[in-house]
Amino acid sequence: MNVFKSKNMFSALAILLVLSFVISMFATTGITNAQSNREIKTHPFIDAIPKTAGVGQTILVNFGLLNQLARDGDGWNVTAVITDPDGKVETFARMTWSTGTVGVSYTPTKEGNYTMQCKFDGVQYDSGLANIASGYYLPSESKIFTLQVTSERHPDYPGFDKPNSFWTRPIDSQFREWWSIAGSWIARPTNAFAPYNDAPRSAHILWTMPIGDTLGGLSGGNNGEISLQDGDAYEGKFAGSIIIAGVLYYNRGGTYSQATAGNANSGAMGVVNGSVPYQRNTIVAVNLHTGEKLWERAYDFGTGNDARISQGQILTWLCLNNRGAWAYIWAVSGTTMYAIEPATGEPVYNMTNVPAGTIYNGPNGEMLKYQLVNYGTADSPNYNLLQWNSSWVVTRGKSGMMDSWGSQVQGVVYNATDRGYDLNVSIGAGTVLTGAIVHVFPEDRIIYGSTTGGTVTLSAISLKEGEEGRVLFKNEAYVLPDANDDPNGTFSWSAISQEDMVITTWVKNSRYHYAFSLENGKYLWRTQEQQSYADAWVGSSLAAQTVIVYHKHISVSAGGVIYCRDIKTGETVWTYEVADKYTESYLAANWWVRPQFVSCGMIYFGTEEHSTQEPKPRGAPYFALDVETGEVVWKIDGGLRQTHWGGRSLIGDSIIVAQDTYTQLIYAIGKGPSLLTVTAPDVAIAANTPVLIKGTIKDISPGTDSTELKLRFPNGVPAVSDASMSDFMLYVYNQFPQPTDTTGLTIKIDAITPKGEYVELGTTVSDANGKFTFNFTPDMDGQYSIYAFFEGSESYYKTDAQTDLLVTPAAEQTIDNGPSYALYAFIIGIVMIIAIVVFGLLILKKK
Repeated sequence: MNVFKSKNMFSALAILLVLSFVISMFATTGITNAQSNREIKTHPFIDAIPKTAGVGQTILVNFGLLNQLARDGDGWNVTAVITDPDGKVETFARMTWSTGTVGVSYTPTKEGNYTMQCKFDGVQYDSGLANIASGYYLPSESKIFTLQVTSERHPDYPGFDKPNSFWTRPIDSQFREWWSIAGSWIARPTNAFAPYNDAPRSAHILWTMPIGDTLGGLSGGNNGEISLQDGDAYEGKFAGSIIIAGVLYYNRGGTYSQATAGNANSGAMGVVNGSVPYQRNTIVAVNLHTGEKLWERAYDFGTGNDARISQGQILTWLCLNNRGAWAYIWAVSGTTMYAIEPATGEPVYNMTNVPAGTIYNGPNGEMLKYQLVNYGTADSPNYNLLQWNSSWVVTRGKSGMMDSWGSQVQGVVYNATDRGYDLNVSIGAGTVLTGAIVHVFPEDRIIYGSTTGGTVTLSAISLKEGEEGRVLFKNEAYVLPDANDDPNGTFSWSAISQEDMVITTWVKNSRYHYAFSLENGKYLWRTQEQQSYADAWVGSSLAAQTVIVYHKHISVSAGGVIYCRDIKTGETVWTYEVADKYTESYLAANWWVRPQFVSCGMIYFGTEEHSTQEPKPRGAPYFALDVETGEVVWKIDGGLRQTHWGGRSLIGDSIIVAQDTYTQLIYAIGKGPSLLTVTAPDVAIAANTPVLIKGTIKDISPGTDSTELKLRFPNGVPAVSDASMSDFMLYVYNQFPQPTDTTGLTIKIDAITPKGEYVELGTTVSDANGKFTFNFTPDMDGQYSIYAFFEGSESYYKTDAQTDLLVTPAAEQTIDNGPSYALYAFIIGIVMIIAIVVFGLLILKKK
């Protein structure tokens, strides 16, 4: 059924890459095929990677014949016999590739020597080719290979940690560990679940850029408080945006879904055949990490209207000659789908007559659609299940795994109806299911059902390999109590989860959800409390307002109260009221919000409106809640204002990208780079003298390099704490007043002394301007190396800086103890002697 499943891909890929060229090499050897009954010697082999392994370490065992076969799909039946140190024997029978090789994984469980041998029983093989010998390929056994197993593992490649500094695309393919933070957004996923990200935990802005097709913000002047239009309603901006491998692609034109005929003032603005306004659009590609516009292009494909993004695709293609992923932007016009190369914007190929229906993504990224078609009559129905596969459109009738992808599709136009169906099976003669396809879980099941008249009816059809078309349960019916209480009520599906095997139904007027099992179609529970009365204003469906994630059912709408329920019981786990404390909105005391996406245990919400209010309600929130507790992770009031008709925010490569209808700018939210500086006195100072260390820490995200921010912040944009981030970002990027309570970041100061000793001097905190100081007193002479460290936050990656300080010996000091008593005594003694001599002379003179 699935073209990617036609061959087991586990075989030793590295061996195949080396050996696959051998077939073409043999084609030139001139070997003849004159004796089809000849006996042909075979050359078995067996090997293990690594050759020495640790207990419990999985190895790859390669085995087979060195004899090549003629065609892709041909193979030898070989057996690997493995004997453990205690003599226990295990066998692995496999069919090789056409190269003659095959591989299996094996995990030894005890220390000692394992012996391995490949055995081949012999077979008659007729190649049908002159350059590959036909005849009886003789039985054979390989030499015995010995695997040494010890208590210590053979070293694995050390791998790479996830980045701790600002990173960009492309990601080196050797950094395999980064896959979990480098997700794409090829279309809005079921339950808006985006797992392959390190989702932002603060409102830090990386960059902004104008959406581009209209001006934004306050119009001013004679227009007073009225804003320049943001596209609502029915002509929302930013719809259909996708992210592929670190690049944002968006439609620069509005949706124009309400374009009307006969506009007398259209003129040169683009009237097609004098009736329908021309739908202008360009597709714009933007580097998600830097905000750089990569290309912009319009496509009309001869249809009279510019094409728009339908979805993205990353297709895993594994064949004998090529293995890798192919990325495409898909644009749709009528029943034709156009593949566009994301790197350049160049058209690649297209598919005409694509059948109607919802696209589901298969395990390798193929686009799938499903139908139930009645090949019988109304009185004698015979429904078949059909699966349309975008990859089968290309590969049908070809040699399958030998074909590379890129060269096969370039410039080709495929008839998708003639070529695309890779499954057509009966669901059972006479079987009639009520309703329509509700949702599909490829390779598992199709959910079929109806909510008409308040009766929930559910069926399921298997898509598991070998069971395709088997009806798992049929027309399980449950009459909602609300159907009797309110016969004019509206009933619709609200959310579905494969992980929890649950689907829920929303009843508009009574404002309850009902849950049903996808295992058997049975009723499970009803929510405990009615949701806010304003939630009924949304209309019949609450599908865009409800998700099932992490075993929780989360729903919200115009009433602005978020309800989180346990998916197994329906019991309320927590609620969160999105209060509008200034009552700016006309709807209620709360903000109308809806889920944006779910990632890393958080669910993100943005505001919602059907028709634009003017002047715009101020302070609209964008925020993330912890799914388990309902606590706020971060929140920004008055930024990233969302909309109903325009595109919701999305996430890829761990970066949120969103339009803001206050400004008509696109914002990127994520962890950014910072620049740390540190300085010490330029002149030498004496030991034991206090020293003042100074420094700065600045935000150097791409957006800070804009002309506007350079003028407003000539000394650079300070980096601030996570707690201050939301208000500070509004100040920096939206020109809000400067906050008065901004706090800085903790900076750690260390040093290496002249003796080479590493000492931790202490920490300090930067101020609102990004400046910091630190005092310390060096106690020895020589050169100090001073290091400043910022360990990172939710908003910034870590950074560091270094400077040097020269310290001279302490100056020698003389201690003044006052006049000397010995000197006093000496002087007094001299005076007394002189006095005695003078006195004696006077006496002698008198005599």
